[in-house]
Amino acid sequence: MLNRRNFLRTVPAGLSAMALQRLLGSQTSGRAKPPNILFILCDDLGWGDLGCYGNRSIKTPNLDRFARQGALFTQFYVSAPVCSPSRCGFLTGNFPARYGIHDYLTAPAVQAQKAMPNWLDPAATTLPRLLQQAGYATAHFGKWHLGSSPGAPEPKAYGFDEYRTHAGMGPKWDEKAEYFRAKSTGYIVDETLQFIQKHRGQPFYIDAWTLLPHATLDPTPEQMKPYARYSVKESRYPGAMQIYYSTVTSLDDGIGRLLAKLDEMGLADDTLVLVSSDNGPEDIHISNASHSAVGSSGPFRGGKRSLYEGGIRLPFLARWPKHIAPNRVDNTSVVTSVDFLPTVCNVAGVGLPAGYKPDGEDVSDILFKQSRPRTKDLFWEWRWEVIGTVLNHSPRLGIREGDWKLLMNPDRSRVELFDIPRDPSELNNLADRRPEIVKPLAEKLLAWRASLPQGPVSPNAGSNAYPWPKPAAN
Repeated sequence: MLNRRNFLRTVPAGLSAMALQRLLGSQTSGRAKPPNILFILCDDLGWGDLGCYGNRSIKTPNLDRFARQGALFTQFYVSAPVCSPSRCGFLTGNFPARYGIHDYLTAPAVQAQKAMPNWLDPAATTLPRLLQQAGYATAHFGKWHLGSSPGAPEPKAYGFDEYRTHAGMGPKWDEKAEYFRAKSTGYIVDETLQFIQKHRGQPFYIDAWTLLPHATLDPTPEQMKPYARYSVKESRYPGAMQIYYSTVTSLDDGIGRLLAKLDEMGLADDTLVLVSSDNGPEDIHISNASHSAVGSSGPFRGGKRSLYEGGIRLPFLARWPKHIAPNRVDNTSVVTSVDFLPTVCNVAGVGLPAGYKPDGEDVSDILFKQSRPRTKDLFWEWRWEVIGTVLNHSPRLGIREGDWKLLMNPDRSRVELFDIPRDPSELNNLADRRPEIVKPLAEKLLAWRASLPQGPVSPNAGSNAYPWPKPAAN
């Protein structure tokens, strides 16, 4: 039978989106139009930074209302505890280690030392390219961070029709403008709305990836006024909480304007909107981030760069009226960033390429209906040091299977086993008491690591050693 997926495989390569839509219309008359998809990805926003996730200090009324209009997931994971590999997972549906991306992409010399590529391989299967080939208008506005070295491909190489980037190639904003970062969400929203207006006659896919609340933060005096009570008394400097809280609220304001415009344009019912973050909140020991290091991991141990929950467990909100039940909180489903590609493709009626094997799974049934156990395990590797307090220094490798999460180093040191639903703060290591659980998980984890491209590792990776006082040498 010639269904939409099979039909797409017969379409000649290079067929214009408009021509493809006409062909699709002739084949799918009477069927619902594929949804628009808007993916809002925040930068360094912690699990506990939003009111709907329990924060009682930061005001986020727009995202809180958005959560009530759709579904909120409390066990959502990204594929890495820093930005570039995490973003790779969203884009490709694969663990970023498969592409040799283990840390954020920066100067070529640094990447060479870490045996990493200078950019994500443009031959990788990507979500925007699959949707573009199926007739979607595609765009990326905001943070990129998947390659900005000389010679790096622009986002069009990955399937985007239009784009404007930060930390990427191609058109940019004037980043030297006063309060650029404070106003950056507004610029991203403006570009997004212009694209929607231009392409509202066909399905669209848009990445609106914010710069906030990643350091450095520079909120305007007007943005900081609502948090004046957190200013530093008898000082000319604002307090860290005043800076960070006002930044998150301004981020919420920008997202709220975007959501309101979708309503005004009559597109809210036709648009699946997804909201998340790339990794956990920054640590105060990063020199340019001391004022952004009051981000909240909620009840979890760890933050950015850590494989404990606070570094890789993030907010995830989804809204599609009439398809996703409102005011739903899912505390049991385990979903992840590498699920995005297979899930969104299924929702859009787009088949996966022959030979492509995602590390994620289609969780559209979880998105639209009810919780169920995962069918695929989650894996992580962090090859570098974890910055900050020793309590957050996780082992190098991690696996989540069902309720169990195992962390360990490749030499089997620091083996830590946690029953996550019952011990989300990861304070009760059960490894010694449950060897029958540790053994098969460790074998899976080490086999997965052995399948990856090998490369250098920081000497202190996976260590939680502290320089305890000892007598001085004579």
